Amino acid sequence: MPRGTGDKPLVFVSHETPDGRRCVDLLQHADGSFGFEEYRRDPDDSRGWYAVGGTGGISFTGREEMLDAAKRNIAWLDDVLNSGD
Repeated sequence: MPRGTGDKPLVFVSHETPDGRRCVDLLQHADGSFGFEEYRRDPDDSRGWYAVGGTGGISFTGREEMLDAAKRNIAWLDDVLNSGD
């Protein structure tokens, strides 16, 4: 898997709610560990996405562990993953 540049993590997938107001980035850090961060945006606000989950600094040794934690912490994620879209 490609690495991010420097200390910046690589976003290897991003999932978004159907209404486009929330997303989660699944990340791989430069040290090979994994993480995730949830974001929100308001369509009336042109400033873009804001981190809301406070989980960006948490690291996991594997993808499965990270994804399980993301599903536990982000209420809408299971629905998006199971939608098949």
